[in-house]
Amino acid sequence: MSEPPVPPPSIPLPPVLYTERLLLRPHRSSDFDTCCALWGDAKVVRHIGGAVQESQAVWFRILRYAGMWSLLGFGMWVLEERGTGAFLGEAGLLSTCRGLPELDGMPEAGWVLGPDAWGRGFASEAMGAILGWADVDLAVPSIRCIIEDGNDASVRVAEKLGFRKFLDTVLHGAPIGVFDRASGAT
Repeated sequence: MSEPPVPPPSIPLPPVLYTERLLLRPHRSSDFDTCCALWGDAKVVRHIGGAVQESQAVWFRILRYAGMWSLLGFGMWVLEERGTGAFLGEAGLLSTCRGLPELDGMPEAGWVLGPDAWGRGFASEAMGAILGWADVDLAVPSIRCIIEDGNDASVRVAEKLGFRKFLDTVLHGAPIGVFDRASGAT
């Protein structure tokens, strides 16, 4: 008699996180149009590579997010305003294989919000919840993020969350800072 087949590995489901003003939830295929609007806005991407993304690239982005959760146990969330249900942007943890040794083997924090959400504290609020989750549920010594030179708003968010700049480098021809936050830091 043969042995039963080995069950497939458990695929972690992204947790839903709540803050005072936000619902952080996994992406759905129905987010495609709003994600296209976000990543197709030149003002949004000016400090994130500078190029708007076509619909296929956005679709592949959403699929990558699901894949990260499936393979790594972390990924990106959609940010919704709790009072209105409005799509505000995305935030979470990534594994991007950017070719920067300083990012190898550790989660990279990232956030991107639409212009209507800028200056309202949503990035700090969302990433605070995400980093709190990571401090409890991920066994990593630190989390890093990269910020393009000139993106002062993101530098303020990173520093508020406990990230400290430790390296200046260049990625795809653009000067960037690499920031680090030890797990449990505030």
